[in-house]
Amino acid sequence: MSSYYVTTPIYYVNDKPHIGHAYTTVLADVLTRFHALFGEDSYMLTGTDEHGQKVQKAAQARNMPPREHCDETVVRFQELWKKLGIRNNDFIRTTEERHTKVVRKILQDLYDRGLIYKAEYTGHYCVPCERYFTGKDLLEGGLCPDCKRPTAQLMESNYFFKMGQYQEWLIDYIQSHPGFIQPEYRANETLGFLRKELGDLCISRPKSRLSWGIELPFDSEYVCYVWFDALINYISAIGYGSDDAKFGKWWPNAHHLIGKDILTTHTVYWPTMLKAIGVSMPKSVFAHGWWRSGEEKMSKSLGNVVNPMDMIGIFGVDAFRYCLMSEMVLGQDASFTEESFIKRYNSDLANDLGNMLSRAVKLTIKCFDSKIPAPGEYGEVDKELMNLALSAAAPLRESVENMRLDRGVEQVLNVVRAANRYMEKTAPWTLAKQGDMTRLGTVLYTASETLRIVSGLLLPVMPEKMEKLRITLGMSPADAARAEYTRLSSWGLLVPGSSVNDIDALFPRVLPKENAASVPAPSAKAEEKKEAKTETVAVQGGKTVTIDEFFRTQLKTAKVLEAEKVEGADKLLKLKIDAGGETRTLVAGVAKYYTPEQMIGRVIVIVANLKPAKIRGIESQGMLLAAKTGDQLRLVTVDGGDFPDGASVG
Repeated sequence: MSSYYVTTPIYYVNDKPHIGHAYTTVLADVLTRFHALFGEDSYMLTGTDEHGQKVQKAAQARNMPPREHCDETVVRFQELWKKLGIRNNDFIRTTEERHTKVVRKILQDLYDRGLIYKAEYTGHYCVPCERYFTGKDLLEGGLCPDCKRPTAQLMESNYFFKMGQYQEWLIDYIQSHPGFIQPEYRANETLGFLRKELGDLCISRPKSRLSWGIELPFDSEYVCYVWFDALINYISAIGYGSDDAKFGKWWPNAHHLIGKDILTTHTVYWPTMLKAIGVSMPKSVFAHGWWRSGEEKMSKSLGNVVNPMDMIGIFGVDAFRYCLMSEMVLGQDASFTEESFIKRYNSDLANDLGNMLSRAVKLTIKCFDSKIPAPGEYGEVDKELMNLALSAAAPLRESVENMRLDRGVEQVLNVVRAANRYMEKTAPWTLAKQGDMTRLGTVLYTASETLRIVSGLLLPVMPEKMEKLRITLGMSPADAARAEYTRLSSWGLLVPGSSVNDIDALFPRVLPKENAASVPAPSAKAEEKKEAKTETVAVQGGKTVTIDEFFRTQLKTAKVLEAEKVEGADKLLKLKIDAGGETRTLVAGVAKYYTPEQMIGRVIVIVANLKPAKIRGIESQGMLLAAKTGDQLRLVTVDGGDFPDGASVG
């Protein structure tokens, strides 16, 4: 049996978990469950990072020892993971002896082999990021390039890991292993970082400045730098140096999930550390985007962080998991609003899935004494839905393996929507009135069997609700709680005569906030027409504007990284663009004028501060500029293909 090992970052224990922590951990859990569904032996690791200056400061602010602070705050993460249905195999804390022993062993080995040395250091230090920066790395005013906070200038003796000697090896490895860093444009970011000279890594902090850390085995006056300590959790938790069999089983198939803000540590520091100690590279490092509140990254300092516990109270655990998985295109940022969550919840779960289940179950209870009916002869309309349901498993698996969970989930929901259309076409309520029980039995069996397949495919995303759905269809609790991939592409496994259970609404509708408008979804043609219109900017005579009014619109250059047609839409292209280090999704009505291949690599001009809009279920984060006359359309671009993206226009 093949194996699959997935890790989350280990989270700082200096504050409460937020939606970013919840997202990564739910994602890891969903991936673990999917790979188990595919027949792989799967293992998930998560945990907490409990050393470093941020933790020490948080403990000091609470007037308590750091270990006591960690023991209290770690519970918040452990309890939330249980609440979210996370089924992790291990939870590691970097204060545990099993971890500290491995860190000290690695430090001593590298020191003995001359790969760690002591030297004087002068530079700028960012406390929140716990990283050193050279003067040329800083932003104007001496600000940290990552968190934009002030840095402090330090001069002290420290120990350094000879990271720089692995620069060429790392470049070659990334270029020869295209799946190592994902998405691909993140690999390009790392390669861009490696274009400048890679220095050695400071791996210590003097106890006079920071006492909360793992003491260096060769110098008791220093503790280990938190990042050098933290990264080792991925191997210390699965038996490195203590259980060769366990380590040999899981590590060759390791996959790291990270936020894009810790890309450098995981794709530069970590590979060079592994190379130095003679351990092979993980299979992949996947950097997902940020959850944003409107246009801004969620952060405690801005006061716009979403508490997962609040969202669970509104949507329920499984619906919250579903919304997280379906809203974010992996690798890109996603904008969060409570209104958007409610809209997706009501549309996909309450209306589509919940309504389909209610229709099938209530008619079965009423017309067949709560027993799954035996099907008669299948007609063309039945076979159409049957074939659609049977063909859903393979593309879902492909989507999971390609880290496109949003696309895979959407494909399964398309089967649910087709099943609702099937009910409208076959009108089982009319068949019941007419007394055509044979035909009615076939229709209800087809609908119920489709729900069995759909619920099995969605079981990794919504384990509690899908198990409940499957029990409602007459499956035993044991069969309902698990699904086998081969059985999800096989028809006729619901046993006629099984008892169907009545059920309250699986997903009760959630009312929008007071004063929130309830607008019917426009037709596909209307959306295309609207998009084509909004994507074309024509300058004609009209009202004049002041310079201040003009500059309220932020125009920027952006490079098109990826382009693809929007399914079912003749005029729309879905673009992935880089607007100066920020990756966005943009839906543009230019498909009749440009092919996807013609768009890739172009430096276009976008309206960067336009409110995001949903177009054909895709959130478009901006608008490109184009000029149109008659039946001709041309993109507004900048002269020179090497012009930087993210530059202001105006």
